[in-house]
Amino acid sequence: MFLVSVFCFLVFSVIRGDPASFLAGIDADSGQIEALREDLGLNKSVFARYFDWLSRILRGDSGNSLFFRGEAIQAMITQRLPVSFTLALLSLLLILLISAPVSLLTVKREGNYTDRIINILTAAGISSPGFFLGLLFVFFFGFILKIFIPGRYIDYNENFFGFLGCMFFPALSIAIPNAAIMIKFLRGSLFHELQSDYVRTARSKGASRLYIMRVHVLKNACVPAITVFGMIIAEVFAGSIVIEQVFSIPGIGRLLIASISSRDYPLIQALMVYIAFMVVTANTLADIAIMIIDPRIRPGHRIKQ
Repeated sequence: MFLVSVFCFLVFSVIRGDPASFLAGIDADSGQIEALREDLGLNKSVFARYFDWLSRILRGDSGNSLFFRGEAIQAMITQRLPVSFTLALLSLLLILLISAPVSLLTVKREGNYTDRIINILTAAGISSPGFFLGLLFVFFFGFILKIFIPGRYIDYNENFFGFLGCMFFPALSIAIPNAAIMIKFLRGSLFHELQSDYVRTARSKGASRLYIMRVHVLKNACVPAITVFGMIIAEVFAGSIVIEQVFSIPGIGRLLIASISSRDYPLIQALMVYIAFMVVTANTLADIAIMIIDPRIRPGHRIKQ
């Protein structure tokens, strides 16, 4: 997180463009621009501005937005965080609901037509970007079937179930490519475990396929799948930026695009730190889950001979 904070601050410090000139407007003279730079603290050195910004971040103060009339950045993120968080959770739920049953179905029907169709659909899902699926959903389910109104957003404080309805198709756009990736990895892991020696030993002792799958195979197959799922969690939290723009959802992603367009560097830096924090947290939780499931990879573990 420290390295991310350094990288984010330095990148937006050396990038071309002056926020003071942008805020002052085209009619401002050099004196007005310089006064605005001094008021914003842009006339200080890069190191002084970084340590001042870092100390405020550690105190929970992200500063004020340059473009949104000096509004507190922390309040802006807090206001939009439930929207993006709900979209991410709904996407992850759809990923699990799609990938787990489909992976088990392909293992059960290996080599038949169902398995081949699922392989084709999985390849199509992996190769389809989320924003492209979002545009298809808007055109087909919005304009043709009129299941929802494109661009319409219902606030969760007004109607929670209506809010969830607005989140469904955006979440599905995020879930389909990631569910296809999850199916690919989980299916391959299940096939690998089913060909292991311990499975043949269990079968020779008379254990049923269902018992072997439930007690032994699923637990071992989940280890690499959880690693991939941790990466997917990070991708979902960071990859909903374009989807929020496609469906006009007022979340963190749309706020990030607006801040980039307005050269609102303090807001961009705070949002980048937030996204990096979600990525680091997701991967850390995935590592902890793997150590819980498989004690062999815990630090200090030794296999007894």
